[in-house]
Amino acid sequence: MKVPMPIGDFEELAEAAPEHVRLEFVDGRVRTKDALSVEDFEELERRAPETVRLEYLNGKLEVKAPQDGNHSCIHAWLMRQCLLQRPGHGLYPYSGVKTQVHRNGRARTDGAFARRGHFTGHGEWSDPDGILMVVEITVRDHDTNQRDRIDKPIGYAEAEIPVYLLIDRDDDTLTVFSEPKDGRYQQSPSHPWGTTVVLPSPVDITLDTEPLKKYA
Repeated sequence: MKVPMPIGDFEELAEAAPEHVRLEFVDGRVRTKDALSVEDFEELERRAPETVRLEYLNGKLEVKAPQDGNHSCIHAWLMRQCLLQRPGHGLYPYSGVKTQVHRNGRARTDGAFARRGHFTGHGEWSDPDGILMVVEITVRDHDTNQRDRIDKPIGYAEAEIPVYLLIDRDDDTLTVFSEPKDGRYQQSPSHPWGTTVVLPSPVDITLDTEPLKKYA
């Protein structure tokens, strides 16, 4: 079931928005009435209520849907695998990352894989340098297809993040995007849940995805 944004959350967001940022609410989606700069987005994001997580992809405002229980369990499973196999690294949840070719995008990742301590001293939005992998776990909302399967692979590839792991709950697959070049990932094989998936260098983690079947 695709869950729209609650009207109450929109009203709180609209009330908190800077005066020159005009928002509208159409079919459960939040949109801006005017072009939105990255500076305006960052100001809006700072003012947003805690229940609303915002992203800025291809010059558009996006609202990231809240996680359900299965989403959280998948995230915990992946964090354990990263810790066991690469103890000098961590999968940092809900990291804000600058994306796209000129770092003008702002993505709120489900996880960013980097060396321990990598994000020390960073602000709300980190440069992608030093991030070895970003992770997204799909949620059942209106914009999953455009956001996670189209916009984010482009934004992450343009930022030259080596690996983008998409855990897709709509078709029970893992898609491993790798080898960014000229703003596109050159490799993007998909694997059904239950198979063994090798995350390429510089991640170098092997995932036995059989446990994911319980979250199908």
